[in-house]
Parts: sequence; structure tokens; C-alpha cells
Amino acid sequence: MPEDTPHLTVVRHPLIQHKLTLMRKKQTPTSDFRRLLREISQLLAYEITRGLPMTSRRIETPMMEMDAPVLDGKKLALISILRAGNGLLDGVLELIPSARVGFVGLYRDEETLLPVQYYFKVPEELGDRVVIALDPMLATGNSSAAAVDLLKEAGATDIRFLCLLAAPEGVARMQAAHPDVPVVTAALDEGLNERGYIFPGLGDAGDRMFGTK
Repeated sequence: MPEDTPHLTVVRHPLIQHKLTLMRKKQTPTSDFRRLLREISQLLAYEITRGLPMTSRRIETPMMEMDAPVLDGKKLALISILRAGNGLLDGVLELIPSARVGFVGLYRDEETLLPVQYYFKVPEELGDRVVIALDPMLATGNSSAAAVDLLKEAGATDIRFLCLLAAPEGVARMQAAHPDVPVVTAALDEGLNERGYIFPGLGDAGDRMFGTK
């Protein structure tokens, strides 16, 4: 699958790629992994918020009055796809502290690789907000597509998907299910192994973030 299509943006900024390499190393400790994920999420957030609606507001600088640009519309909604999405959420919230926050709880059945829902709580008026769904890994794409299904059922119409790593299979699944949802990622990896994990990847993002197995 080609990179940088209208549906997929791979952010090749040198700082992102350097930090991602550190995260991929299996020797990287949990504390460093968590910090690096937060830092990368802020850098990726610049890209995924490109093109947000703007308006102007009359302000007074120390020198004079002027019409200055500000964000328009209702506050953004950041939706963490639990549990690993919280690692991206922390960093994006530091950049956009006024955003509203929601959570979609999905886990992957290891036998079928299909998503199972266990939690859903999102802000009101999603249809009037830019909605950014957050999940570090776009692997099979089944959980991601299911999460977007739920967000659309809740009224969201302008949805963007932010992930750290993507597999071609996951991108294709998302594009087929939700062609209107652009995907922003730091890397498009080679593919999936027999267990549905991204390779070369970085392992299980949730386990590495929280120090669990």
C-alpha cells in the first residue's frame, strides 16, 4: 500500500523517527517508553490537527488592537481506545488541554482477533466536534474500525485516527470500512505476524507502557 494518500499520512519528522527507534528497542524501560510515547503524541498531534476550522477574534496587544486567529467551533473530542490509547491521550491533552475526552473499551479476542466491547463513554454533541480517535497500534484494523463504528453511532461526523504504528492490513481495513476517516501515523510497518501483531513493530504497546505481560 502506498504511503501518503488522502487516507493515510506517515509523519517522517526526524524527531518522531528518532524517538520511535528508541521505543522499538526491546531494552527500552517502561518509564522511557511511556515518556517517548507522550512526546511523539504531541508531535503527531500537530499533523492531525492541521486544517482545523479557524475564525478571528478582536484582541488588544501591548501595541494595538488586531483581529487574531483562534480555533472555531466546539472544543475537540479526544477518544482513547483503551487501554493503550491513554499513552497517546496524555501527550495530546498537554497540547490541547481544553479538549473533551472520551473512552472506548475494546479488547482483541486472541482466538478470532475480533474486537470485544466492554466500555463506551464519550462527550456530548460529537456531531459538532472534530473527533480524534487515539490508539498506538493499527494492526488488523478490526478494533479501530469497530471503535469508529461506535463513534459514528454516537453522532460523530468529522473523525480522524491517530496511531503510532500501522500495518498495511490495518490501513486497508480502515480504508474499506471508513474511507472518510484519515489516518495519521509515525510509520507504516511491513505487516502482521501469525498472531496479528505488527512487525517489526515494538511489541504490545499496552504491556510496554504499563509494565504488564
